[in-house]
Amino acid sequence: MPTREQIKERAKLTLRANYGVSVLAFLLVGLLAYASAYLVVGSIFVAIPLSLGLMCFCLVIYQGGKATIADLFNTGFCINYLRKIGGMLWMGLFTWLWSLLFVIPGIIKAFSYAMTPYILAAYPDVKAKDALKLSMRIMNGHKAELFVLGLSFLGWELLSAFTCGLLTFLYVGPYMQITMTGYYCELLDYAVKCGIVTPDELNGAPIM
Repeated sequence: MPTREQIKERAKLTLRANYGVSVLAFLLVGLLAYASAYLVVGSIFVAIPLSLGLMCFCLVIYQGGKATIADLFNTGFCINYLRKIGGMLWMGLFTWLWSLLFVIPGIIKAFSYAMTPYILAAYPDVKAKDALKLSMRIMNGHKAELFVLGLSFLGWELLSAFTCGLLTFLYVGPYMQITMTGYYCELLDYAVKCGIVTPDELNGAPIM
């Protein structure tokens, strides 16, 4: 499996090659999610599909493809729409229940379920609860690794704060999203090669 540095470097090159459309996609999702946040129904039925659509968008460009803004809506809203929402709600519920046992168990479970959104986004035939189970298996032994990956962006986030968030939309946000998506992509490939997850469990090829 590629190192953290290799994944981040590939994400930088990917962002550079798709800069305009990537920033536009990130900005559009952020604005629509913000606008829908005033309504609980809107945050569930709009923000969740949009965030998963953005993950698919990033998967396409990380793997060398060409993604469009339309892909955000096609993959987010047109393919197993209710299943995506159900899977994310299950993930949120289980994470919240674990957090009732104090903060640490909730954090650990949050990392265990970290691959769930990507599986829901990329593999439309995987059932919602199965996506959670697959994520736990994939993340076994990799939770600290993902934590360190997220921590490596701390400097960028502090720098973004000095620009009142402008740098977040213009570079840091897309860079982080593509990096995290790349980590999912590489880790899933590693899990399949090692037999941790079988192709049959993914119920077919990804949508991208």
